[in-house]
Amino acid sequence: MQKAELKPFFFKAGNRAVLLLHGFTGSSSDVRMLGRFLEKNGYTCHAPHYKGHGVPPEELIETSPEEWWEDVLQGYQTLKDAGYEEIAVAGLSLGGVFSLKLSTLKPLKGIVTMCSPMTMRTTDKMFEGVLKYAKDYKRFEGKKDDEIEHEVEAIRLKGMPSLSELQQLVADVRGELDMVYAALLVVQSKNDEIIDPNSAHIIYDEVESLKKELIWFEHSGHVITLDKEKEQLHEAVLKFLESLDWEV
Repeated sequence: MQKAELKPFFFKAGNRAVLLLHGFTGSSSDVRMLGRFLEKNGYTCHAPHYKGHGVPPEELIETSPEEWWEDVLQGYQTLKDAGYEEIAVAGLSLGGVFSLKLSTLKPLKGIVTMCSPMTMRTTDKMFEGVLKYAKDYKRFEGKKDDEIEHEVEAIRLKGMPSLSELQQLVADVRGELDMVYAALLVVQSKNDEIIDPNSAHIIYDEVESLKKELIWFEHSGHVITLDKEKEQLHEAVLKFLESLDWEV
């Protein structure tokens, strides 16, 4: 992994724009390959970072979903300010939850959710994911095992108070699925080890979108954008985007 992959990106191509949203504890690197693929096919792609993501985990635990949501809104505005009038959004995991929420407030050409939860695990389970991110990040920095252990233990003791807010955010978005009208592609891995795959059915069944599709991937895990079937995923997302009623 290169340091550059932990920065937001803005790949300018055609007049059709796609906002790409990463997951909780993720970064733009999770959607970079998808972004490059779409760029090659004429789509402008922007992937912001949520506050506390792609940076040391000590910063992550001090942030909240409210701040991450502001970064999503800013990402949308960045595309608007750059002159893009027609915007679709594709989000991985929490990014998909944010995509659904965004569609209730902003005009969107279409939505792609990828392995997005409609039920959240306990805050203890979510915090385990934070600690894993902390270990991975510190290994990425090149720190020694004993140093990593000491620093991760400090994070464990401090905790992350905003995790309950994350649970509430997902519950709130689920409660507003009948406010979603934009064209929708729901993507879900059958071997998702992080979320309940049944979330895909909940999204598909409860939105009001007239144009909607649910695609299952047989051999991928939660981070489907980086897994065995990423090329098939790329093609499915492109096919969906090409089917939308773009004016440009």
